[in-house]
Amino acid sequence: MALQYKISGTTLPVVTIELTPGVIVYSESGSMSWMSGNVDMDTNTGGGLGKMFKRAVSGESLFVTDYSVPSGSGIVAFASEFPGKIVDLHLQANESVIVQKDAFMCAEKSVDLDIHFSKRLGAGFFGGEGFILQRLTGAGDAFVEFDGEIVAYDLKPGQILKVDTGHVAMFEPTVEFNVTMMRGFKNILLGGEGLFLATLRGPGKVWLQTMPLMKLANKIFQYLPRRKGGKGGPSGGMNIDLGSLLGGD
Repeated sequence: MALQYKISGTTLPVVTIELTPGVIVYSESGSMSWMSGNVDMDTNTGGGLGKMFKRAVSGESLFVTDYSVPSGSGIVAFASEFPGKIVDLHLQANESVIVQKDAFMCAEKSVDLDIHFSKRLGAGFFGGEGFILQRLTGAGDAFVEFDGEIVAYDLKPGQILKVDTGHVAMFEPTVEFNVTMMRGFKNILLGGEGLFLATLRGPGKVWLQTMPLMKLANKIFQYLPRRKGGKGGPSGGMNIDLGSLLGGD
């Protein structure tokens, strides 16, 4: 039986899933937004200490929570944590996708969430999404969230797409992911794109996000009042200790 759900909203969407007896969905602990009164919660290790460690490394919480109903029907909802899109994945048996860490929202219990290491060290040292990614394997439905809008491409064998690091949201395992240095001295110094680009080589499908959260944070940071001689920022605004805001000493 296909999972019944509805994705609502635009900028800050939410997915609402209908639960019936025998249907179990799980998420990292603390992700649930609301649920009906008859929904049972079961917080657990999600597969033992090994799984707990892998989730911690990939940016998820140590524990997962299962949601189910003993009888009748109920709902459980998971809201996006930032402006963007919720993508629903319908995975067949043994079908996998690779997603950026922290993208996982929830899934049917039959979907496995695991850590994925990039095979190319360049992606780990310089890639906007890093060396550690997540792998979702079916069969079943899963939901992931990405920053901004989503643009998808089907790459043919050998076809290459170069992407500003941080925009890579998800790709099929057949796609080769690496990070290469920008070519050209003038491009490096004057291009404003940084030293490195993510390289995606087909065959396979890739999903790109239009507004990486780090870029948004950097843009907002430009407009925050700076502390200047204890008299506020250049606009005469409040005195803000940016170090404390960012977790510094």
